[in-house]
Amino acid sequence: MITRLVRGGLAAALAATALAAGAAASASAATSASAATPARAAAAGPNVSVTQAGNYPIFPVDSTNFAVTWTSNGTADLTGPTRLTVDLPPGLTTSGAAFTAVPADYTFTQTVSADGRRLEAVFTGTRAPGRSDFMKVYVASHGTRPSGAITVTVANAGDTDPSDNVSTYLLGSGLQPRSTAPAPAVTGLGTTTGPGAGGTAVTVTGTHLTNGFVLFGGAPASGTCTDTACTVTTPGGSGSVPVTVVTPGGSAAAPTAFDYTGAPPAPPAAPVVTNLTTKSGPAAGGTQLYVQGTNLTYGSVAFGGVPAAHVSCGPTFCSATAPAGTGTVDVTVTTAGGTSAPGAADRFTYTA
Repeated sequence: MITRLVRGGLAAALAATALAAGAAASASAATSASAATPARAAAAGPNVSVTQAGNYPIFPVDSTNFAVTWTSNGTADLTGPTRLTVDLPPGLTTSGAAFTAVPADYTFTQTVSADGRRLEAVFTGTRAPGRSDFMKVYVASHGTRPSGAITVTVANAGDTDPSDNVSTYLLGSGLQPRSTAPAPAVTGLGTTTGPGAGGTAVTVTGTHLTNGFVLFGGAPASGTCTDTACTVTTPGGSGSVPVTVVTPGGSAAAPTAFDYTGAPPAPPAAPVVTNLTTKSGPAAGGTQLYVQGTNLTYGSVAFGGVPAAHVSCGPTFCSATAPAGTGTVDVTVTTAGGTSAPGAADRFTYTA
């Protein structure tokens, strides 16, 4: 696999007008991408769905792009890593995808296979029900007439409805009815111990593991999955953690845990809060605001020690909804590197 940088990178903290424009663009793309799919009742709990739409290649057009949209459409927040795959038919290749959403309260990485026919992306953030994001996938036909299907999948460990996780576009025929990937099963874990620093090669065996990814605790491992095995390298960790394979068809736990030995990896730098975009709100809570700073990735947010709701953090930006409270409190971010130090920049005042 070769790594591609996201075109445009992660967005920095933007002004309110830019935030509104980005949200409107995302909503517009989601509406157009969902047009071919009948309305569905919200699944109980978190749910993610995927679809695609846009400027598909029409020979002899050489280069174009289409959008892949993923939507949180259950009854609870979608959290943690969400993995997307794009498989292209013979005659088409991709140079990667562009993904920029505001606010930048997420992380996004992607890889493209050596032959250019497969893209894998991981989006990590929190999305409340009704929130959509999309990436623009660039494709080229190189002067040949492509034929076959473009297949897109999505997978998240919290997903409660796998029936909307596979989208297929047949060149020349259009978007096909949704299909459901088979549920995975995990039968074995080739290696069950390794150093806390990570780097242990592990083979996870089972069935229906195609397009899956492996979580050690809540941390994704690097590697690939076939239908019967995932070959991965452990992330850093500590203690005994469950091992889970997450596919578009659902999640399956390994029969044994993985035990980290020795010292865990060095923690990241401590988070620092430099600004709140909104500095006051009603005592009943419900104020939506953005926390700006550094080293905020995967953070949790608290108002005077009380956890915030709908928290999503990227490297320099968190979104959060204030809980109920009184007086003036410090808004802090906690990550594996520690908790941000209180200061004048993070103070939030509750009003009557």
